[in-house]
Amino acid sequence: MVTGEKAYLELCSHILKNGYRKGDRTGTGTYSVFGAQMRFDLQEGFPLLTTKKVPFRLVASELLWFIKGDTNIRYLLENNNNIWNEWAFKNWVESNEYEGPDMTDFGRRAATDSEFAKIYDEEMEEFKKRILSDGNFAHIYGELGSVYGKQWRNWHTSKGETIDQLKEVEQSIRNNPDSRRHIVSAWNPEDLPSMALPPCHTLFQFYVADGKLSCQLYQRSADIFLGVPFNIASYALLTQLLAQTCGLEPGEFIHTLGDAHIYANHVEQVKAQLERAPRELPQLVLNPDISSLFDFELKDMEIRGYDPHPSIKAPIAV
Repeated sequence: MVTGEKAYLELCSHILKNGYRKGDRTGTGTYSVFGAQMRFDLQEGFPLLTTKKVPFRLVASELLWFIKGDTNIRYLLENNNNIWNEWAFKNWVESNEYEGPDMTDFGRRAATDSEFAKIYDEEMEEFKKRILSDGNFAHIYGELGSVYGKQWRNWHTSKGETIDQLKEVEQSIRNNPDSRRHIVSAWNPEDLPSMALPPCHTLFQFYVADGKLSCQLYQRSADIFLGVPFNIASYALLTQLLAQTCGLEPGEFIHTLGDAHIYANHVEQVKAQLERAPRELPQLVLNPDISSLFDFELKDMEIRGYDPHPSIKAPIAV
């Protein structure tokens, strides 16, 4: 069985050769396969892809945002993380209060029209400044709805109660490690209409054996080039954070994919990445004094020995 980064590259190659040409909600078009799985042994190193640079700081700050139960991009912007901006920006430019230039179909227009791209960048910068400086504006237009953080930490029940899934899982791993119920779900059908983006990584389960903690993620929709490298690193990081706070060693991260797709405007970038040879994986170093998942901050995580190939830019489909 091929594992690690080679498994990721093999999946990229498989989709390019065998993927079905499909439409999608963004209008971009994809090459898609249904059903795939990759395995990463966390004892071999931290699975931050080396065939292109993946910014660990962005991965870590987004994960902490989820762990905190936050659903507003203000925290991300305060940590110079822009990966959720487009969805919040879309809500702003489509609102009745927006009076700026027409931003219809801004994602694809910015990728093909240099003059529009300049206007888009200017509007986005103004939007970000207002999110950071205006609390009321941020409360309305920085909010992404009932996305991951809310479901992980504040799932609302039909009885009007809330469930902190992540806290319950941490306690369950500590107190009943052999349980088959170490599960967190982000897929809440009732809340889907209020989400800026329905959860792509929908459910994850932890497994304890031989003193090691492993995690399996089911991801319904997987943007192979842009999203999946972040997802791999994010859930590997979550697994290692929980392993430390539960007194375990990290085991495996198993990534199970539903609709695994390469966007039509990412094909050349994927081909360029496939020409590169993987390098040695880096190591994750955590602050050993942290004993609760909810106490970690960015300063408590460090990646050492990361020597990737250069980053490869590609447009995001919104």
